[in-house]
Amino acid sequence: MDEDYPEEKSKSQLKREAHALQALGETLVGLPQGQLDEMPLDPALREAVLECRAMHQRGARKRQLQYIGKLMRGIDPEPIQRALQALRLRGQRDTQRLHLLEHWRERLIAEGDAALGEALQAFPGAERQPLRQLVRNARRERQQGAAPAAARKLFRYLKECLSDE
Repeated sequence: MDEDYPEEKSKSQLKREAHALQALGETLVGLPQGQLDEMPLDPALREAVLECRAMHQRGARKRQLQYIGKLMRGIDPEPIQRALQALRLRGQRDTQRLHLLEHWRERLIAEGDAALGEALQAFPGAERQPLRQLVRNARRERQQGAAPAAARKLFRYLKECLSDE
């Protein structure tokens, strides 16, 4: 291959890249406002995304998404992709954290004082007496078939102890 002529992309490859950028634009349009504000967007691209959100007619929205794709071809999409990936990872960590808290709450309610020692090791910020009282109330509540108010208080207490770490 001659070094003076770099390899050109095929028409199909250019179309695939354009569709990928347009899909990235659709992802941006679907983000909640708080997450969109965190994105490193060019001002013209941000304006186009906000305009697209306000459009409800199918044809107009489709044209606006194509325009967003066109704007994205002129910028480096890598920072946007990294920011979206960071959002996904943060969401996964939050979900794992909630599952961990639910697991401990259920285990404490089911096992009572038997799981209390392990819970105190898992949550170093927790104090024995308030935790024990919350577990006792949640167990009594479950046995009586009452609304899970004490179980919610236990969950919030565990959440506070986890955030203190």
